[in-house]
Amino acid sequence: MTAWPALPAPAQAYKVGGAVRDELLGLPASDSDWVVVGGSPQLMLDAGFRPVGRDFPVFLHPRSGEEFALARTERKSAPGYHGFAFHAAPDVTLEQDLARRDLSINAMARGVGGELIDPHGGQADLRARVLRHVSPAFAEDPVRILRLARFAARFVDFTVAETTFEMMRSMVAGGEVDALVSERVWQELARGLMERRPSRMIEVLAGCGALGKLLPELDAAAALLATLDTGAAQQAELPVRYACLTHWATRKVTSPPLGQRLRVGSDCQEVATVLAREHAAVQASAGLGAPGLLALLERCDALRRPQRFAQLLHASELVASAGQAAAPALRQRLAQALRVVAGTDAAAAASAALARGERGPAVGQAVAQARCQALHAALQAESTP
Repeated sequence: MTAWPALPAPAQAYKVGGAVRDELLGLPASDSDWVVVGGSPQLMLDAGFRPVGRDFPVFLHPRSGEEFALARTERKSAPGYHGFAFHAAPDVTLEQDLARRDLSINAMARGVGGELIDPHGGQADLRARVLRHVSPAFAEDPVRILRLARFAARFVDFTVAETTFEMMRSMVAGGEVDALVSERVWQELARGLMERRPSRMIEVLAGCGALGKLLPELDAAAALLATLDTGAAQQAELPVRYACLTHWATRKVTSPPLGQRLRVGSDCQEVATVLAREHAAVQASAGLGAPGLLALLERCDALRRPQRFAQLLHASELVASAGQAAAPALRQRLAQALRVVAGTDAAAAASAALARGERGPAVGQAVAQARCQALHAALQAESTP
């Protein structure tokens, strides 16, 4: 957190947005965002700030790295997320800048003297635990539907104002969400999946009709909602939560698969793919002997990808329990099997095979046999009273 920045007159910096909101909620401080009123790009450059904004003037503080944006207004110029024209100039006021923000709880500012600037009732909405749009301009940006759904997943005791919900429904009906780019949908979805109660994000999107447009494979089924929230309670990693999401994709659609359509990261897509293929085998693995366990580990590439295998096991446990409490015994057994196999001296087994004159596939079979024998011994020890 940088000290309150001093800028050449007449420019003045105000702390805005999430930092002010979280301070009023008593939440831990995060990096602050700032708005500069009365400034210009040249003034910021002269003060040592680094420009980073492509569509409008945003600058990074030379020491803290926090973002400083020149006060700006915007107007809708085309459909979708990118369809805006921005105007940043020294005569744009703080109130004009705050008026373009999405929710009242994000449209507050702090001045250098500590005064709260709250022209849209954000503090009152914090007390009432309400997510409410600032102005009719909310309807011009479809990303705001995703952002509100994500905030609902974070602030679990907040409700969505009915007038805001009605506006979101109208936006969906008017085709605004159809113009959203895949990368931004995934960015907001991924962040929402990592919030305290991801089910609320799904419920909000379903309630306004956006879920069917953006994620047509899904519905707000109880099993999906419970699985996502259990994963959040267990602090599951994003690939685990995404794999759980795709497991409950029950609708057939003609568009490309979810991960491909949203350009989901390979780490998430890989866990989802392996879960789809191996979930049943993982859940049936309690009855497997050493050869079957080794075959399962090999199909999952567990030796080379132990972290992905651990994520697979966690996701499989979550979807198998559908949000109910589950004993992790199966996950622990398979993790132990991997440790046994990884601890087998494969080099020694290969060297012994070569010394016997074996070559090619026979060497690989000798290594597999050594691993299988180690697994068998471990299983025997496990079953011995």
